[in-house]
Amino acid sequence: MEWILQIPVLFFSVIFHEFAHGFAAYRRGDDTAYLSGRLTFNPLPHIDPVGTVLLPAACIYFGFPAIGWAKPVPVNPYRMPNPRRDMAMVAVSGPLSNILLALLAAIAFKLTLLVFANGELGRALLRMFSFAVVINLLLAVFNMIPVFPLDGSHLALGFLEGRALEIYEKHLPYGTYIILGLVFTGLLQSIMRPILSLAMLLMAPIMGVS
Repeated sequence: MEWILQIPVLFFSVIFHEFAHGFAAYRRGDDTAYLSGRLTFNPLPHIDPVGTVLLPAACIYFGFPAIGWAKPVPVNPYRMPNPRRDMAMVAVSGPLSNILLALLAAIAFKLTLLVFANGELGRALLRMFSFAVVINLLLAVFNMIPVFPLDGSHLALGFLEGRALEIYEKHLPYGTYIILGLVFTGLLQSIMRPILSLAMLLMAPIMGVS
């Protein structure tokens, strides 16, 4: 029944992630996300059938922490002063927002541990904050994979040029299927577990655990 705690954490985390994209673009002069009603924490405009429903369900089914994505916010790079550099900053703002949430959840975990670790409420909060740390670290790393529509693909599109860019762009129509293939074959889990273990090792002092 851990999914009861994982799903709300995941929903908030991916929505915060997309809000960060839209806000970063807005700060750089592109108000497309704002005009589209996407600079909001209301979950409904952000739901993506594959990334917010199917992928998390598949992760939970295979015993992996729930990860996914929300519907990408619309961004017009040509409304920003330096489209290539600014798009890179917009892309990386999403993973950075998840790292921030992971740090905040780690601090909340430690405070809960100090204040009221005993009792049902304390144990539930510790479990929820633990999931928040894990899920947000996974989201940060997962979204940097250079497969469309993940943020890593937008970084690649911003920096690749010439023939390399032409070759890379050929995968764009199939990116979602590639990601689902990695999940259902177990390859994504195999890639992510060592990275998660290292990240959790770094987070342990903040959380107050050994």
